[in-house]
Amino acid sequence: MLTVSSINFNTFRLNPKDIVIEYVGEKIRGPVGDHREIVYEKIGVGDCYLFTLDQDHIIDATFYGNKARYINHSCDPNLKSENIVVEGKNHIIFTAIRHIEKDEELVFDYKFEYVDEKIECFCGAATCNRHLN
Repeated sequence: MLTVSSINFNTFRLNPKDIVIEYVGEKIRGPVGDHREIVYEKIGVGDCYLFTLDQDHIIDATFYGNKARYINHSCDPNLKSENIVVEGKNHIIFTAIRHIEKDEELVFDYKFEYVDEKIECFCGAATCNRHLN
């Protein structure tokens, strides 16, 4: 579980629109990400951390990421992901969408693409959609 205090903020609360953390890892092309997902499953990597950066690239934080990869899903999120451009380079950041108190878990809506097989959600939010996609 990732919380405000586990990222070492010197504040007891985050405010709406505060930048919380950047999602970092290895920038790869989409087809490479598709291949890695298959390989990771074959070799028994429990979780892979692939996040779409733009239409051509993915950030793979499976082995070379930061704490952002541990942000869990919730149907009632307190963060949102945003793609921004800094000096001509794309980045993924997480920003607060409401006040977040110290030791509150940091969560965002994964918004997985629709696939035939539904992925069950266990977030426990009162507004849970019961599925991640």
